[in-house]
Amino acid sequence: MKKIAFYTLGCKVNQADTASMERLFREAGYEIVDFAEKADIYLINTCVVTNMGQRKSRQMIHRAIRKNPNAFIVVSGCYPQTAAEEVKAIQGVDLIIGNQDRAAVVTLVEAAATEQSIDAYDNVKKLSAQTTFEELSADCETEKTRAFLKIQEGCNQFCTYCIIPYARGPLRSRSLDNIKDEVEKLVAAGFSEVVLIGIHLGAYGKELKNDTSLTDAVKAALEVPGLARLRLGSLESVEVGDDLLDLMVSDERLQRQLHLPLQSGCDDILNSMHRPYDTRIFADLLKKIRAKLPDVAITTDIIVGFPGETDENFATTKEFVKSCGFSKIHIFPFSPRKGTPAASFSQMVSEKVKQKRVEELSEVDRESHDKYCESMLDKTVSVLFEQESEEGLWEGLSGNYVRVYARSKENLSGKIRKVMLKAIYKDGMIGEIL
Repeated sequence: MKKIAFYTLGCKVNQADTASMERLFREAGYEIVDFAEKADIYLINTCVVTNMGQRKSRQMIHRAIRKNPNAFIVVSGCYPQTAAEEVKAIQGVDLIIGNQDRAAVVTLVEAAATEQSIDAYDNVKKLSAQTTFEELSADCETEKTRAFLKIQEGCNQFCTYCIIPYARGPLRSRSLDNIKDEVEKLVAAGFSEVVLIGIHLGAYGKELKNDTSLTDAVKAALEVPGLARLRLGSLESVEVGDDLLDLMVSDERLQRQLHLPLQSGCDDILNSMHRPYDTRIFADLLKKIRAKLPDVAITTDIIVGFPGETDENFATTKEFVKSCGFSKIHIFPFSPRKGTPAASFSQMVSEKVKQKRVEELSEVDRESHDKYCESMLDKTVSVLFEQESEEGLWEGLSGNYVRVYARSKENLSGKIRKVMLKAIYKDGMIGEIL
């Protein structure tokens, strides 16, 4: 039995892609081993969203080559999709696969292993409007307590800072029947929570031109008997409609948490980023959401140091972010990506200034997170427990995505329990199991 090791960089979509490929190799009789072990094959699923992601991708490729110089090295994902020649130039790489045809990964590896020229097995296909969604099954044998199901691929937004539309191609969506089939498999395998994810999740079904929407995908998943919890990945704020919110109100299995990337709280910067909203639209949407779902948790992403962002622009962002009441803020310093419009913008912000702004906004994040947690004190939440910590406390996530700690003699891995929240603790809250 040949051994294969995987390493994944980047987003949850990448992680789901890797899990699907692991499943294919396991079914073909391969043994999946840890990346730190010596393996016959190493597959690195790469990321290019930031300079750091691309640099780390190269580092992991070289690490695999050093681990076993005789191993077969496969590089997949966004790095070869956007820079195939650069990846092929890395000595020791045997096969490159882009963001399509991963269903054939086992066949491609086995065929390429008999050849000497990587040119014969450069499997990076151009992504076009004719490219179809790869309906790969999720891995049901993972030890994780929640499953990530990719239902959407590609993006047509073309924000000026983002390489993803070039790396992932145009919109394409998993069929509703297949969504239901996959959720049924995951529930049968024992998963209590399924997370629907995509590159541009809110655009699910738009390319089908038959009025199919994300709400239809959610309804298809919720039709599966035995599904305890359903969660949504990142959404563009302008794509959160009343039908989706009403479904969240009416069906408690659809968790009350939304990740809505803001990216900037300054209208001038949002316009320069080519984002499809301004701060007024975003603020109005938050009011509408909270009117329907008072206990909802809203998390976000912010980019600091975008080209042309002045101290005044950042101050405006900081004040707007404070007013939004996010439960968690993910903060990223701007990273210029070759091939995107923003990479050639003037008025680049220095790394020193970007880091200072990250630190300032991180303090806003801590205050906002603590304020949200304080609002949850003495409330009862449903928690899906994951693992036992070193302190002997079980930890997991509530429906509104707060990390909860609780003491129990019972093995709670993968189990859902009601917990009364008693205090802020570490990166979340501690409570008592009811």
